[in-house]
Amino acid sequence: MKIDLSGKTAPVTGSTSGIGNAVASGLASAGADVVVNGRTQGKVNTAAAALAKGAPGSKVRGVAADVSTSAGCQTLIATVPEVDILINNAGIFEPKEFFGIPDEDWSRFFETNVMSGVRLSRAYLPGMLKRNWGRIVFVSSESALNIPKEMIHYGTTKTAQLAISHGLAELTRGTAVTVNSVLPGPTMSEGVEIFVKDLAKQNGQSVEEAASRFVKQFRSTSLLERFASVDEIANMVVYVASQQASATNGAALRAEGGIVQTIA
Repeated sequence: MKIDLSGKTAPVTGSTSGIGNAVASGLASAGADVVVNGRTQGKVNTAAAALAKGAPGSKVRGVAADVSTSAGCQTLIATVPEVDILINNAGIFEPKEFFGIPDEDWSRFFETNVMSGVRLSRAYLPGMLKRNWGRIVFVSSESALNIPKEMIHYGTTKTAQLAISHGLAELTRGTAVTVNSVLPGPTMSEGVEIFVKDLAKQNGQSVEEAASRFVKQFRSTSLLERFASVDEIANMVVYVASQQASATNGAALRAEGGIVQTIA
């Protein structure tokens, strides 16, 4: 299978690092005109330059905008008024005991993880429907199905993404536009790698031992029994964004290593 996204414009929110950066790289390698997004111009410029170097001949540009705000979304929309592929990846997480989560944190998580995708989908989906082709992908989490007790606010926002994604898919009936979600499990992004290295140092373990212990202790149902790489998650996202995924719509696609113990 050769995925060719030549001529397709694809902004990836939160793509200066982590899963978003790997997705942007995969889309660029498939020929898409990628729009890197992050909150600061310096990080956006650095990421865009690295992606362009890694995918010679690709068109990569950057837009610095905080999509957790309405103003930031408007900046991205004004700079890139029409897109073919929208990857709603921007997100935050933070382990915190439920009784210690103030209203401000609930609002911050909802604005970042949920409203960013709502605002951008509301702006871009009508054009996709008019042109009769488009892809919207929400990067959700297995925490949408297994709400983690250590960060209930995060899990709640990830469940909301599934509801929004499925509802938007209903609006695409009979068209060549699709809306789907991808559900990663524990993934070794830059932030997680720092966390695991700290664990390893505290417990006198190697990074590999600390990572394995974490998965077995906190995600004990994992069949993978390790963290996924960002590229493993990105592969799923890039496929869902492709022409070849035309029959996949309204789906919540798991890339969580078998943590979720249901058959549907």
